[in-house]
Amino acid sequence: MPSTSFKAPRGDTRTCPTWRSEAILRLLYNNLENAERPEDLVVYGGTGRAARSHEDLERITSALETLRDDETLVVQSGRAVATFPTHENAPRVLIANANLVPRWSTWETFNELEKQGLTMYGQMTAGSWCYIGTQGIIQGTYETMAALARQHYDGTLEGRTVLTGGLGGMGGAQPLAVEIAGGACLAVEVDEARADKRIQRGYCQEKTHSLEEAVAIVEDAAEHGEPTSVALIANCATALPRLRKEGFEPDIVTDQTSAHDALNGYIPADVPPEEAQTLREDDPEKYLEASYASMADHCEAMVGFQDDGSIVFDYGNNLRGQAQQAGYERAFAYPGFVNAYIRPMFCRGRGPFRWVALTGDEEDLWATDDVVTSMFPEDETLNRWIEAAQERVPFEGLPARVCWLGFGQRDRFAKKINRMVADGDIGPVAITRDHLDSGSVASPYRETEGMKDGSDAIADWPLLNALLNASAGADLIALHNGGGVGIGLSTHAGMIVVADGTQEAEKRIENAFITDPGMGVARHADAGYKEAQRIAEDTDAFSWWGTRQDR
Repeated sequence: MPSTSFKAPRGDTRTCPTWRSEAILRLLYNNLENAERPEDLVVYGGTGRAARSHEDLERITSALETLRDDETLVVQSGRAVATFPTHENAPRVLIANANLVPRWSTWETFNELEKQGLTMYGQMTAGSWCYIGTQGIIQGTYETMAALARQHYDGTLEGRTVLTGGLGGMGGAQPLAVEIAGGACLAVEVDEARADKRIQRGYCQEKTHSLEEAVAIVEDAAEHGEPTSVALIANCATALPRLRKEGFEPDIVTDQTSAHDALNGYIPADVPPEEAQTLREDDPEKYLEASYASMADHCEAMVGFQDDGSIVFDYGNNLRGQAQQAGYERAFAYPGFVNAYIRPMFCRGRGPFRWVALTGDEEDLWATDDVVTSMFPEDETLNRWIEAAQERVPFEGLPARVCWLGFGQRDRFAKKINRMVADGDIGPVAITRDHLDSGSVASPYRETEGMKDGSDAIADWPLLNALLNASAGADLIALHNGGGVGIGLSTHAGMIVVADGTQEAEKRIENAFITDPGMGVARHADAGYKEAQRIAEDTDAFSWWGTRQDR
């Protein structure tokens, strides 16, 4: 029988030949330890898997347990296909997930191929084995809310109400992120079990089935300047129109339901969650029709709130694209979150830097927390996050942390981690990031929406990012199709570097954490963003930029 419970190995004893392969094995099982549906190997995001099947998981595990530091394991959509002789500074693992020839890169084709057992949906961090539980998206959501607060509300959401939807593996981060930023969050979730899970873990304060009670809770908290959150057990497609009709006036409206996947992610109005899977299997066409209709209603309500004066933004789940496909003409009336709030950080190579204590010792994380805050004391957003995370964000699986760092910061901190390992202060650490990053993704409905030069759909950049990181010596490289927004709508790359305390690791770290955020600076400089061009002009790695003043 498929396992419904996984646990990443802990301790100092390896089952793999080296820490580089051991780290990747532990991260794979850490994904599954945090999975939404471990029995199906689904980590998050509808059907975002860590491996194609349980048999494939066993083969991957066996391959990693014998993988030497001069070999590279190749994984095609969750299946180990070969181990090749390479060299010590080559990646230990190369992954490609759900990549289809562009003309056939549709959900319809993907679903047919998946049914035949030929591929799997890797989402972003699910299929590249660097998911760290809800913390990973809490911090990114907090960064967005903090940027919004700086732009609109003098740096805080105190006294502000946020209306959103979805409390799954990604959306479940929203209530706590809003609270850390000072606001009061009303999150609509149709699946009560998901809301219960977030409340149990401290990511959301309470729940109710009463629309009136939910509104009263957040309005009272905002009036008194108190951060809070409440889950309203309801369907967004019916709850948001009703909230608007009854006069609720949220300051901010967004959404993180699994709208990217109309069949396996989103739950239509009038379909109880416990009956959704049966309808998907028995009549997928009827399910899709209902799902698209509900997403149109959902999106229309959000546009209505914007018309009423709320700040509304898309959080990268392709709700707008799905609603437009359903026939709602004003679907793109509100902007995406990157274009509205995050792009200035991307221009500086700033993005999500994650690290995982591979032995499972929480003291290793506390030590690195102290180091990152002492290295960057001027970064108020970072320091506020670390303090809040230590107090309110429980570790899920192996102890892990995430913070946003920019070009020139990531390599410094990563090398410091490796030296701490070398000195015996902490155990080995895996360093990684989300695919939502400065130079690792092409996603016209999300990270690359509204690029200054119109290059939204150019996918060369994530491909070059992966190739460059492999050349720099990153230990794992992953290339995916469709994460966040759905098949055919994005190309993105992930990476992992292992800090095992060796001099060889320090060189790989130095290279990879210059090339990775550096590609983001190059991508935005090439698109004409002045801040990225300034960094490029002032950095030796971009000496070629002096000949490109016309850009």
